[in-house]
Amino acid sequence: MFLLDVPNGVKTIIMLVLLVAIFYFFLIRPQSQQAKKEAAYRDSLKKGDRTMTAGGIHVTVVSVEGPMATVELAPGSRAKVQTATLRPIPGTEQK
Repeated sequence: MFLLDVPNGVKTIIMLVLLVAIFYFFLIRPQSQQAKKEAAYRDSLKKGDRTMTAGGIHVTVVSVEGPMATVELAPGSRAKVQTATLRPIPGTEQK
């Protein structure tokens, strides 16, 4: 192997760089991509969208005002929630 001819200090640096790369590609990058996807979903919410709260309640969006949304739980029953708590209904996400 090519690492057999390399001094110990350089081997350590190479291993640290590989470890950082592994952490980036398996932990940091997927988490940031998921956060971007969730932010895009929240920004695309509009009146009439069917969605789900973080607690699992299926609701219909009535209006969105900044970080808050008014949702309809049942006909005539409305609540104000933060848009950060709204999630797509499983199986209906856009790919």
